Amino acid sequence: MKRLSLFVLLALACLLPLGVRAAATVTDNGPGADLQRVFDAIEQNDLELALERTDALLKVYPNFRLANLIKGDLLLARAQPLSTFGNVRGDPGQIEDLREEAIARLRAYHNKPNTDYVPRYLLQMGPEQKYAVVVDTRRARLYVYRNDHGTPRFVADFYASHGKAGADKTREGDMKTPVGVYHVVSEIDGGKLPALYGDGAFPLNYPNAWDKRLGRTGYGIWLHGVPHDTYSRPPRTSEGCVVLANQDLNTLSHYVQVGLTPVIISNEIEWLSLDDWQNERSALKMAIESWRKDWESLDVDRYLAHYAHAFKSDTLSQDAWRARKRAVAQHKSWIKVGVAKMSMLLSPGRDGAVEVTFEQNYRSNNFNEVSRKRQYWIKEDGQWRIAYEGAG
Repeated sequence: MKRLSLFVLLALACLLPLGVRAAATVTDNGPGADLQRVFDAIEQNDLELALERTDALLKVYPNFRLANLIKGDLLLARAQPLSTFGNVRGDPGQIEDLREEAIARLRAYHNKPNTDYVPRYLLQMGPEQKYAVVVDTRRARLYVYRNDHGTPRFVADFYASHGKAGADKTREGDMKTPVGVYHVVSEIDGGKLPALYGDGAFPLNYPNAWDKRLGRTGYGIWLHGVPHDTYSRPPRTSEGCVVLANQDLNTLSHYVQVGLTPVIISNEIEWLSLDDWQNERSALKMAIESWRKDWESLDVDRYLAHYAHAFKSDTLSQDAWRARKRAVAQHKSWIKVGVAKMSMLLSPGRDGAVEVTFEQNYRSNNFNEVSRKRQYWIKEDGQWRIAYEGAG
């Protein structure tokens, strides 16, 4: 068999750093390691061994289209030298999709998250949130983090497809995956869904309150599986959903808590050292504590200074909100506000809004209430301020 120079180039291209690089202790249960062993054999010019390893891979994942394409090239190489990836006959567009999948999988295999770094977005997971999901559309990767007493700890990662037109969804039908902070709202068994969704789906709350404020439209953004006649889909093939191999979706289901698990979708994850992460979250926590104390002080001007110029609630404009707060304060002789079970999740979007949810224990001389609250904090004039407030 003759040397497959493009295979070698592809394997080497996957070694190029895309960010923080380090060995990880846990990886997904997919074919990443086995695929890497195939490319290792190709790079060593041992194409018979590469074919043997590809056959072994296909015994486990018979519907893995990328592995089938590699096998076709390896068999064809017995008769002629190959000048490109995907010399076997096939649709050029499909071959290009599979080439992108190969690069995405192998880059991810070589560029695992550094355990000393965390996604910037997980500023604070609530005590009830056992895990968080972070999606990187550029790398076609989904990461799972465990809540270790407030500190995110890497657990696993999976190959994942996304929208045909990329990310940063703004309108219905644009074929893009949204970027932002979302939550799993339900779980649907695959038996109740068309074959397209495979073993099941986890619908997300897109559009969320912040999306609606910004005029984003659309619906039906899910995490879901693939048809049973295939193993996975190329990186950009969905209408906006995040798509995983069925076995990966089933593994992910062990980490998902309906109504609690956050799913943060980014164009490209920003990683922070634990020290920088601690500094960023501390600054926001101080702003939230200052807001709470100023509310208790009954100094309405100080309290309202924590709200952004473009603030809106679910039902009231900024002027109506301020007038209502002043009217309520006139009947208070004292206020106590308790904040518990707080979550702080930074949106990867351009606006940099942080979704803050917590349990609020409000007590005063004439009214008591325990409720869930949701706020969006933004940086305005260099200060953290509240741009939205509503029920959590």
